[in-house]
Amino acid sequence: MSWLVTGGAGYIGAHVVKALREQGMNAVVIDSLSSGHRDFVPDDVPFAEASILDVDAVRDVLREHNVSGVIHLAGFKYAGVSVDKPLLAYQQNVTGTAALLEAMAAEDVGNIVFSSSAATYGTPDVDIVTEQTPAAPESPYGESKLIGEWLIRDQARAVGLRHTSLRYFNVVGSGAPELFDSSPHNLFPLVLTALTSGGTPRINGTDYPTPDGTCVRDYVHVADLATSHVVAARRLLNGEELEPVYNLGSGDGVSVREIMAAVARVTGIDFQPLEAARRPGDPARIVASGNLAARDLDWRMRHTLDDMVASAWRAQEQAAQ
Repeated sequence: MSWLVTGGAGYIGAHVVKALREQGMNAVVIDSLSSGHRDFVPDDVPFAEASILDVDAVRDVLREHNVSGVIHLAGFKYAGVSVDKPLLAYQQNVTGTAALLEAMAAEDVGNIVFSSSAATYGTPDVDIVTEQTPAAPESPYGESKLIGEWLIRDQARAVGLRHTSLRYFNVVGSGAPELFDSSPHNLFPLVLTALTSGGTPRINGTDYPTPDGTCVRDYVHVADLATSHVVAARRLLNGEELEPVYNLGSGDGVSVREIMAAVARVTGIDFQPLEAARRPGDPARIVASGNLAARDLDWRMRHTLDDMVASAWRAQEQAAQ
């Protein structure tokens, strides 16, 4: 038996593969490599270069490797870009998830852990988001992730699929120096790449209704996130009941300006960030309780903010060599 990790050559996916193997579970990866890295996948992990939109390719992988469950991370994840390219977000995240579910049903694969997003909440009018906070996405990306949850829910009603969806917040850091975040849109790689290239990091938006005018978010370490995926996968495989949705949040908010200060402190590079306009689709504040995931998925913050910055910096330095 094995678990298929869609998008397993990506930043988060590669950490999930690593966590599965550390827990003695077999991993298989499918990734189109549109944004992933082939060298993120260990040589002894079966790998298929294909899109999840290709139902036949996914069926072949499920059948060939005796897959018992799927951790579904593949997709388009940039909220700001999705405002300008909504059809791309829907194709990858909605049509792609439907195609994956079709393949799973055809091959009688009955377990799925879905990578959802805090973007499903939009800008909630609460201090702390819980799973009971109404979904109100403000970008096509957030909408597409919410529809992905609905697709999985409805398929579960139809065929008895065992499932849970994990809503991510800001995932940062590195669990291994060779695994880095190469996103052209995420805050940490943008800041660290600017520093390694001799540039100056930039803050997008300083006029938000927050204490220092910059966005406030949960920042969670990617290795902690990966651990909870494995716990969820194992519990589903054991036939245990899980909640349909979990927030993987810290309960504490950190602003972009505070992140900049932590980066300067950890790297020893003194800089004053440039200030630019807001990015479309970015809510002012999202901070979530992770209590439900702590109860069921061994979710906890094992890393401080400085730990997150330091591990990301080590991976960035190695990638730049």
